[in-house]
Amino acid sequence: MTDEKRPYRKTRRAEHEEGTRRRITESAVALHGTVGPARTSISALAEHAGVRRSTVYRHFPDEAALFAACSAHWLAHNPLPDPGRWLAIDDADERVRTALDELYAFYRRTARMMENILRDEPLVPELTQTLDGYRGYLTAAREVLMTGRPPDPSVAAAIGHGLTFTTWRSLAVEQGLDDRRAASLMARLAAVVAAAV
Repeated sequence: MTDEKRPYRKTRRAEHEEGTRRRITESAVALHGTVGPARTSISALAEHAGVRRSTVYRHFPDEAALFAACSAHWLAHNPLPDPGRWLAIDDADERVRTALDELYAFYRRTARMMENILRDEPLVPELTQTLDGYRGYLTAAREVLMTGRPPDPSVAAAIGHGLTFTTWRSLAVEQGLDDRRAASLMARLAAVVAAAV
């Protein structure tokens, strides 16, 4: 083999390995979004990706590595709304309403995955790190939405409650409100609590 062909083969092999890793990651995302992480076995993942179990383990030696790749891939395709943009809205009530409109639209698009992840967290310890990031996001979002509001625990609790997936699910799925109405209801709740402080 000539020296000129070696880099080409290395490049092709690296591309093949990257494609295999991506296929496994995308299969994990697909299975986590349908059956959930707790019900996604390595055998099912390998079958879905069209690889052997040993190939899955070669790319992801443990579940932590697999969940990190899966989460990064999913979030890249499903970014959470940017709380920094909400700071540009001067009116505190309008800021909360806008935030909830955007967040509830996100929850609507990602409901199946969010339900599965939250349901399976007690069964799959590796999910805690992923959900810690989500919970950190909610804390940061609440701080942004508390800007211009009285620093009162009840106001923070009303806003924090409105931001959660479970609140959206209760209002939009169980109570049948459309996302806009659900967001408006929670924004009004925050405004009433803030006015009473």
